[in-house]
Amino acid sequence: MYSAAPPPRAYFLCPLSIVLFFSLLVPAAYFLFLARNAALAADPAATYIGTAACRECHEQEYNNFIRYSKKAHSNESVLKMRSKLTREELEGCYHCHTTGYGQKGGFVSYEKTPQLGDVGCETCHGPGSEHAETGDTDEIKRQPTVESCLACHNAERIQNFNFRPLRYSGAH
Repeated sequence: MYSAAPPPRAYFLCPLSIVLFFSLLVPAAYFLFLARNAALAADPAATYIGTAACRECHEQEYNNFIRYSKKAHSNESVLKMRSKLTREELEGCYHCHTTGYGQKGGFVSYEKTPQLGDVGCETCHGPGSEHAETGDTDEIKRQPTVESCLACHNAERIQNFNFRPLRYSGAH
């Protein structure tokens, strides 16, 4: 009764080829993104400069970070407790409550490196000296991965200290 022929096979393959294309493209792009961020983190030339250095070019993000982010003031609890903690306990706090502790050019102490005494921009974006000098966005981690947060925002610490991981943390 109907004389219309079924559509050609290519008609059905078109949506499938689009799905296939994007299913290969997205993971490949994500892999390249992760590789670039890993290379930035390993850049031996970049050093930590502190959150205040970011303010000149990123004033809105800086102001939001200082005003809304708990990370910007995370050192306050450590400073209150440090006289009651052993050296090992204090060093455990430094890993998550300062910028770059245990890394080249990172936090050493509140007396020697006060500009790195909080969880600043470079905790998520990596050492910023090269980016600050050149302005080149390829010299900084523009979009940190959730995996980079897991050193501090993990199940054990969430349970012990009753906090939740915050990806955007008030700055962006």
